[in-house]
Amino acid sequence: MDEDKSKKIIMIVEDDSFVMDIYNTKFTQTGYAVVGALNGQEALKKMEETKPDLILLDIVMPQMDGYEFLKIMKSREEFKNIPVVLLTNLNQKEEIEKGMDLGAQDYLIKSHFTPSEVLAKVEKMLNVSNPKQK
Repeated sequence: MDEDKSKKIIMIVEDDSFVMDIYNTKFTQTGYAVVGALNGQEALKKMEETKPDLILLDIVMPQMDGYEFLKIMKSREEFKNIPVVLLTNLNQKEEIEKGMDLGAQDYLIKSHFTPSEVLAKVEKMLNVSNPKQK
């Protein structure tokens, strides 16, 4: 199954370089290609070059936040079917509902999930099995 996975591209849209590094390392070590973006504008540009299989998206970012990115992305035919997992510190019911209403497939609060748990959720969404994970 590793051959399958090496073709999978995860885009991480996150303005915190520490968080970006943690998830970049976790997904790269597990056999994924990772594309990083520091905000929604950068993510949209990078999506033109590399169509990711799944996007991990922070909400609070400079220039273009996650909600705005999600609105634009989901309005574009070539990107609208890419699954998006919101990975954020915002945990109010209204924020969760807004993200889901805009088309996110899941909403994870950073402090409630380890990188391994996030990886497991992503792999479930992508239907990829990983024998390295317990």
